[in-house]
Amino acid sequence: MKKKLSLIGFFALLATLASPLLAAKPNVLFIISDDLNNYLGCYGDPLAKTPNIDKLAARGVRFDRAYCTFPLCGPSRNSMLTGLYPNSTGILANAQVFRQTIPTQTSLPEAFRNAGYFAARIGKLYHYNVPTSIGTNGHDDPGSWELELNPAGVDRMEEEPKITTLTPGQFGGTLSWYASPKGDAEHTDGKMAADADWVLERCARQTDRPFFLAVGFFRPHTPYVAPQSPYFGMYRQADMPLFPTVDKNPPEVPAAALASYKKDQDQLTDDTRRECLQAYYASISFMDAQVGRVVDSLDRHGLSGNTIIVFTSDHGYHTGQHGLWQKQSLFEGSSRVPLLIVAPGSMTGSVVKAPVSHLDVYPTLMDLAGLKGPKNLQGQSLAPMLKDSSVVGRGWALTQVVRGGNVAPVVGKGKNRGNQRFFGYSLRTPRWRYTEWAEGEQGRELYDHDADPGELMNLAGKPEHSKTVKELSMQLRNAASASFPTSGETPPIKADIWAPTLTVP
Repeated sequence: MKKKLSLIGFFALLATLASPLLAAKPNVLFIISDDLNNYLGCYGDPLAKTPNIDKLAARGVRFDRAYCTFPLCGPSRNSMLTGLYPNSTGILANAQVFRQTIPTQTSLPEAFRNAGYFAARIGKLYHYNVPTSIGTNGHDDPGSWELELNPAGVDRMEEEPKITTLTPGQFGGTLSWYASPKGDAEHTDGKMAADADWVLERCARQTDRPFFLAVGFFRPHTPYVAPQSPYFGMYRQADMPLFPTVDKNPPEVPAAALASYKKDQDQLTDDTRRECLQAYYASISFMDAQVGRVVDSLDRHGLSGNTIIVFTSDHGYHTGQHGLWQKQSLFEGSSRVPLLIVAPGSMTGSVVKAPVSHLDVYPTLMDLAGLKGPKNLQGQSLAPMLKDSSVVGRGWALTQVVRGGNVAPVVGKGKNRGNQRFFGYSLRTPRWRYTEWAEGEQGRELYDHDADPGELMNLAGKPEHSKTVKELSMQLRNAASASFPTSGETPPIKADIWAPTLTVP
């Protein structure tokens, strides 16, 4: 009898030990949008109609101050998916693949794949040239995935000749838009939502194997193409906000800060600005509808109870702020990203105010799934914030960009660097944004977000803020220095962080 009881106890013990193991292997649904400003209802935009993303925010935790590491698609995505700053990935431009610079680094989806997960990608996760790479693998990393799906809809296959563009023959790098007569199901993002349902339906059949499903929507990346009905109809052009005209290079702002300005934007009139914004908002609402379809599919197949959901974008996006209309600045509009995390057992409808980084996504998902990631990850786990929104964590976020050379020309007033390439770094704390360019005293910016959320007054040269500048400069320089590989690793970028030139493979 004792023997029988001990066997029962033994099997009970095994069950007890197995339960945490099973609970530690949740599924992951990773959704990323492209070129998305925080024009979302849950982020307070009064015009944006994003009911599905708003519902997702109510199910989990919204990070109000989340920032990319580099405001450009390729560097940002490679950084987030490898868990390393661009100074450690060596990726400072779009046409680069991290396997060329850090070939042994384990990517985020690869870490799940190595742990026995089914890892699948639909659409754009690493860099794609939009719209020309739609329907292909783009600059993808095949080692990250077991399944790759690349649908292409009418926005890529049929409608390019009808798109309004500021630069004839170009769509992805210039402002362009089109209200399509075709419905959701015929557009690339709509096809991706249908593919996600197909994948999730099959994942639901195999409950003994967890999944990591990444869905990378292309909208609202330019060209802003979305169905005319209902999305363009949701927004009246007359209601579109226009930012005050701002000198492209005010004397108190370094020339490098505004170097992402594009000459084709000189063609914009108030009418075309409103057309452009209407199309941008329409593309956001179209993307929102597809997010809703994917999340509904997760719920319908009974998978949401044990699935972590992440929603973000690769970087922010200007739509007129500071006279800029796209990305690659170190201002808030280009550096800030939406970030929502829904996790089993986490808070619901909560808001984290502490600054966080894209780099934090990788260690957070490792933590939540009970997995071990690479030792060289440079982010922090946000898991404590999912339980308590008052947790501060690191308390700052670092964003960098490169100017000059083939990356971005320096225009306007200020020192002419020709084809030299140099860094700019920006530190975001709860109150301040502090930026330094490789230009000494003339290359500093300080913005007080308590009083100036639009970053319209550079305080760096004000004597009363000299102490703040000194403190933040030291903090920024320490953070930037730590963004390079740890001791013993070969840095893919060879440069002093403030040197005017750098060497990139």
